[in-house]
Amino acid sequence: MPSASDHSFSFPILIGDIGGTNARFALLVDAASEPTQLPPIKTGDFATIEEALLKSIFDKISERPRSAILAVAGPIKSDEIPLTNAGWVIRPKDMLARLELEDVLVINDFEAQALAIAAPADQDVAQIGGGSVRPRSSRVVLGPGTGLGVAGLVFAQDTWIPVPGEGGHVDIGPRSERDFQVWPFLDPIEGRMAGEQILCGRGIMNLYRAVCAADGREPSLKDQAEVTTNALSGDDPAAVETVSLFSTYLGRVAGDMALVFMARGGVFLAGGISQKILPALMRPEFRAAFENKAPHSALMRTIPTFAVVHPMAALSGLAAFARAPRDFGVAMEGRRWRS
Repeated sequence: MPSASDHSFSFPILIGDIGGTNARFALLVDAASEPTQLPPIKTGDFATIEEALLKSIFDKISERPRSAILAVAGPIKSDEIPLTNAGWVIRPKDMLARLELEDVLVINDFEAQALAIAAPADQDVAQIGGGSVRPRSSRVVLGPGTGLGVAGLVFAQDTWIPVPGEGGHVDIGPRSERDFQVWPFLDPIEGRMAGEQILCGRGIMNLYRAVCAADGREPSLKDQAEVTTNALSGDDPAAVETVSLFSTYLGRVAGDMALVFMARGGVFLAGGISQKILPALMRPEFRAAFENKAPHSALMRTIPTFAVVHPMAALSGLAAFARAPRDFGVAMEGRRWRS
């Protein structure tokens, strides 16, 4: 096992973002090149990552990778890494052997999202509300998707240091009169309401059903796509309110995380849901909830918030790290394997 101070990776480098449903890969040929996007893979179509790469990726590239840097949705505690929302178990030793790799690093998926917000291009983000970025200051990324991912990005000793965690599971509670009407109808998790119970795909449905129940109406929309589509078109009042409340609650949690990290470098919303409901997030509710943090509301008004609109932000973050690992304080101990 290399030491944490050994930063070098051999090119070409395969980078991968492995989520609950899709695995996305790109190949970085050298430090000067842009990553070459490779066909996305449905994790359910293959029994293992080795099978998926051999059958769907390696026959489409002319150069075999020598290293792999993967971001996975799941805890990295041993030589066997189960994914939280998919059937794969990542076994880096098997990858070294079967794929003839020299080096495999596995990090948390939201560490990769945090790496992507160190220096995002202007066209890759859309600002929501006011505030301005303070350079070389802490940042936060939140991503409502299959779950609610949260990570910090701290700048210290001339290095960007991603801080992964499980911030999506913090408690969230009612504040407004309408909250107290809706809250009794929300499905909790083991007796409590965590942010992820509302601020994710299934959470949208949890919230939509609760809004309908609070008003004594039968829910007519079947999934989150129907709810968000009807909310943005204004065709269904319960859907409109669901996405409005979703934006409010996301603003509250985003503000909490901004306070935890003193994120004067900005708070960034990643993931497909944020992109899908961006028109709703641009309305007053999200930003008002974000700033409503007495006694620190004046401070909160100075902190900018952004939606990440880059379609492959995690891969962008991994590529930035792969090109210049010494610029980032990514912990490698216990998460890096070599042949």
